[in-house]
Amino acid sequence: MKIRHGIIALLLGVSSLFSGEFTLLSSDLAGQLTKTQEDSGFGCDGLGISPELHWINAPIGTKSFAITVYDPDAPTGSGWWHWVVFNIPSTTVSLPTNFGDMSKPVSISAVQSITDAGKGGFTGACPPKGDKAHRYFFTVHALSVDKLPLDASASPALVGFMLNAHTLSKATLVSYYQR
Repeated sequence: MKIRHGIIALLLGVSSLFSGEFTLLSSDLAGQLTKTQEDSGFGCDGLGISPELHWINAPIGTKSFAITVYDPDAPTGSGWWHWVVFNIPSTTVSLPTNFGDMSKPVSISAVQSITDAGKGGFTGACPPKGDKAHRYFFTVHALSVDKLPLDASASPALVGFMLNAHTLSKATLVSYYQR
């Protein structure tokens, strides 16, 4: 009996080693954002290009994904939503560099709703000059539903409400930016 329990414990331990945690990765992001991810408006002169993102080890039961980018340090009293993407098919495990440019055709079916800049797509970083380094939380949400019943006019707060109701798991990368 002890041997059988030992074998079961060993198998459970080995399977957890191979299952891994839900993880968000990027070939474009490091600890610091660059002029590439800096906005090209609001007094900033960056390129405003969204980074490549990819994720691994989504939980069983994932039916779709969403991506959000949030700056809690923006001097608004409520932070700043830089990117809100949802209804990404469960078969998709990455978004290419510059996916957030709404003027370019994309091959991935997803909704990019409005950000706090009042438009869809990616809004780059643009903290006030001389302000402390701002944190940018890039988060992928694994969702329990195929689609959120929202369209591109949905506010970040409404999307966030729906994400909280349907998120199985999430993974986050944090980068910083200061001007």
